[in-house]
Amino acid sequence: MTEIRNYTMNFGPQHPAAHGVLRIVMEMDGEVIERLDPHIGLLHRGTEKLAESKPFNHNIGYMDRLDYVSMMCNEHAYVLAIEKLLGVEPPLRAQYIRVLFDEVTRILNHLMWIGAHGLDVGAMAVFLYAFREREDLLDCYEAASGARMHATYYRPGGVYRDLPDQMPKYESSRRKDKKKIAEKNRDRGGSMLDFLWAFTERFPGQVDEYETLLTDNRIWKQRTVDIGVVTPEQAMQFGFTGPMLRGSGVEWDLRKKQPYEVYDRVEFDIPVGVTGDCYDRYLVRVEEMRQSNSIVRQCIQWLRENPGPVMLDNPKLAPPARTDMKQDMESMIHHFKLFTEGYRVPVGQTYQAVEAPKGEFGIYLVSDGANKPYRVKIRAPGFAHLSALDAMSRGHMLADMVAIIGSQDIVFGEIDR
Repeated sequence: MTEIRNYTMNFGPQHPAAHGVLRIVMEMDGEVIERLDPHIGLLHRGTEKLAESKPFNHNIGYMDRLDYVSMMCNEHAYVLAIEKLLGVEPPLRAQYIRVLFDEVTRILNHLMWIGAHGLDVGAMAVFLYAFREREDLLDCYEAASGARMHATYYRPGGVYRDLPDQMPKYESSRRKDKKKIAEKNRDRGGSMLDFLWAFTERFPGQVDEYETLLTDNRIWKQRTVDIGVVTPEQAMQFGFTGPMLRGSGVEWDLRKKQPYEVYDRVEFDIPVGVTGDCYDRYLVRVEEMRQSNSIVRQCIQWLRENPGPVMLDNPKLAPPARTDMKQDMESMIHHFKLFTEGYRVPVGQTYQAVEAPKGEFGIYLVSDGANKPYRVKIRAPGFAHLSALDAMSRGHMLADMVAIIGSQDIVFGEIDR
């Protein structure tokens, strides 16, 4: 007979299923987890401290790098906090563009999650499917902001620029088949809104493909059903937000309960789970992708019909046009001062939260009247979720812990901020 004994084991920090540089010290009884202790701090980048030494507008780029799968949603909370202290409101078109990109970002996040979670649990194909769709949406990021990931597109007072009238096209070459290039460029003949509209028409069918692979898959259900169950009461005590809270059956979504921007003008439903297990959290996120697709379509329809400014006409916040800057010395000095010194924000403090793809992402911002924040405190949803990993994993097998951490959808940039 093989003897089963208690021992301590390290999981990570280089393990691919740790979703970042997470080290977990596990006390095992054979293959059953008795307790575990997540060790964080191996990626610490000091974002909150760095923010105190830079002007307000220089810190927008740091927000992208926190949860580096939900880039524009992080910017959104920070920019909203600055706008609240300044007492300004962006133009309506800019608000619709922000909501559009928030939901594009939610789809991007959930596609990365479903692919990575599938890999963790042993399903290889769904990762390849999900990244096929991610490429189209990252092209939209790049067309609007110039960057595929770290966009720095939202600005206090609006957004960096209006949506482009033209999508970049794939170019043919001797090594690339002309037919394939023409097929890839099929939806790229019009504006970015036309390209996104074509994406939203085919995306529900692609979500059906993911569900065909996973939802009724016997192995998937054996690995996720009744694993990591969290009751509604426990979820609230742990400080869960987002799909983790809704997966436990609590219908809480900041977009509905505390609407910001134009979320009170769009129609969507809040999906909730029943059991609070890994499978429910999976179903909630899949349905969220469908709801986000619907919101994107509503925003596209409005944006097509309502042209207008996307930035406040406020020289303290908005840079001069590039044509003016190249011809007029005053405009060039103004541009230089705005992007080096920034602007002063009135004395005060505020907390501003958005419904990011992983949960409530909040910024507590304190200003002492200077051009730099006195204090920035970030409320990262993944931090609260990770702290519950021990309670969720006790009594489960080692392989189940991988499924549980995958269902939490953690990214270490925001946890080790």
